Amino acid sequence: MFRSIINNRIKFVFLVVITIFLIVIIRVFYIQVIEYKKLSSLAESLWSRNLPVQADRGRILDRNGLVIAGNVTTSSLVLIPVQIKNKEEVAKNLAEILGVTYEEMYKHVSKKTSIERVHPEGRDLSYEVAEKINDLGYDGVYLLKETKRSYPYEEVLSHVIGYVGIDNQGLSGLELMYDKYLTGSDGSIKYYSDGKGNKLSLPEIYNSPQSGFDINLTIDLNLQLVLENELNKAMKKYEAEGAIGIVMNPKTGEVLAMSSKPSFNPANYQDYSKETINRNLAIWSSYEPGSTFKILTLAAAINEGVVNIFEDHYYDSGKINVSGSTLHCWKPEGHGEETFLQVVENSCNPGFVVLGQRLGKEKLFKYIDLFGFGKKTGIDLNGESKGIIFNLDNVGPLELATTAFGQGVSVTAIGQVNAVSAIVNEGAMYKPFVVKGISESDTGVMIEEYKPTLVSQNLIKKETSDLVKYALESVVANGSGHNAYIEGYRVGGKTGTAQKVGSDGHYMVGNYILSFMGIIPANDPEFVVYIAVDGAHNVTQYGGSVSAPIAKSVMNSIISLYNLPPDPEGMPRSYLWYEQKYITLPNVVGMNKTEARDMLNGLTIEYSGTGEKVASMSPEANTRVKEGSIVKLLLN
Repeated sequence: MFRSIINNRIKFVFLVVITIFLIVIIRVFYIQVIEYKKLSSLAESLWSRNLPVQADRGRILDRNGLVIAGNVTTSSLVLIPVQIKNKEEVAKNLAEILGVTYEEMYKHVSKKTSIERVHPEGRDLSYEVAEKINDLGYDGVYLLKETKRSYPYEEVLSHVIGYVGIDNQGLSGLELMYDKYLTGSDGSIKYYSDGKGNKLSLPEIYNSPQSGFDINLTIDLNLQLVLENELNKAMKKYEAEGAIGIVMNPKTGEVLAMSSKPSFNPANYQDYSKETINRNLAIWSSYEPGSTFKILTLAAAINEGVVNIFEDHYYDSGKINVSGSTLHCWKPEGHGEETFLQVVENSCNPGFVVLGQRLGKEKLFKYIDLFGFGKKTGIDLNGESKGIIFNLDNVGPLELATTAFGQGVSVTAIGQVNAVSAIVNEGAMYKPFVVKGISESDTGVMIEEYKPTLVSQNLIKKETSDLVKYALESVVANGSGHNAYIEGYRVGGKTGTAQKVGSDGHYMVGNYILSFMGIIPANDPEFVVYIAVDGAHNVTQYGGSVSAPIAKSVMNSIISLYNLPPDPEGMPRSYLWYEQKYITLPNVVGMNKTEARDMLNGLTIEYSGTGEKVASMSPEANTRVKEGSIVKLLLN
């Protein structure tokens, strides 16, 4: 029995030893296989350190790949305090180079932390400063690559682009809206140190940063530069309070240029007021449009069949009475007898009151709603307003009358451009947009591409659209928009002169928003150009005298940039007595000298060669030239 007890004890001890051994084996297997990565990472974290390497922020490019917002490489100062031996000496020398106090720098070099970034004085260091620090050769003092946002065109497109903070985080505009795409993934330089933080002589590991994605815009930088230049000149010339410019393709909704003045330099946004940097007036500011709104009233009247602009007549005495109130035309004595096409050409307010009355408030406001007034366009920019439109229940005869000529309603510039684009695009409305796509910065491959968005179509009949375009071309050729006329090209447009409303709710005296809405080519518009100048001084207060010439300059640039061909089918211009006249040269080749002289009446003729018949002419036939120009005839 005693032996049996001993055997049982031996078996028990053996079983315990085997169990412990198995537990040890299982534990070792668990640690070495299952938990290896986690434990290895924890162990490595005790003796490895990472110095951050900042990634490049994605660029913002125009439609042709030109850089509007890019990056410049700078250096930033990073300290490993435990590796710095003579902290007093290091603090003294760094303080002198960076232009800060010794006490301030000593706090950095003696801070109880593994890695200390010297901020802000150690950020965005120039090459010269970085070289001085590097030449010191101190242990624990590192210069790391850092990128700084660069805006090579300074104030150009600033309200659309926005700006970034010191750490390259987007704070407004596209920089904020697309920050998750623009922000890249930072890299690092990994080194190893002992428990005291001293660097070990093991090879460093470099993890390269990944740049952010590029944002590709619909904006044409060359056209944008033209628009910015014209608005800057207007601001200076007229001592204006502000200015707005938009160029859009009505067939796609692509915004080709957009500018608001005053603007700002995103690189130094801290130097400007919050109102200046945060208000993109082209989409934020709502105001009474004035006579540019008449384009909608005209389209509605034609589409509803309440007017024939060629045959229907109206006698303008200079004023019209509505519910006991007298509404005036800009021309005090009136325009007298005129067709409704002339009502449009003359921008005659009483004539448009009649169109509004013929439509009635339900029909007029139906079109106001159809073309998006009182709503946001949905443009891919933040901060858009929707304007203010009368509630139909509150619209009486007087409100109907003033609305018909663009007074008493409040709209944004982008809202007006979008509505007119639909009217001249045969009733098809596209949502305005400025971002064309998102692409990889290295390869240019698009990862997301944004196509035109058709919002609605058939808002008006094609015949209506054609008649409106004809009327707008006639406004430029024969009416108030004559300052936008371009020889040999078909330009349409409508002027606007809107009295501003003060803080007390009353109209301000002598303070206007002067605007012009233009289309080119007028018969098949590819560009809608809108210009508005707020609070111009020392000039006649009409959109035709201030904004139309600016629009003309922009459209001349469009002709050049996009190689628009001349069109001899356009309307000839009606000239005022003081304006330079142009004529189209007739073809006199093959005629005798007498016939040619009669045909070229009003021009200066220079002959070369001998004979009686014209062999060639310069300039060539059908060329538009100023009256009195020299025409050279070669005789055979």
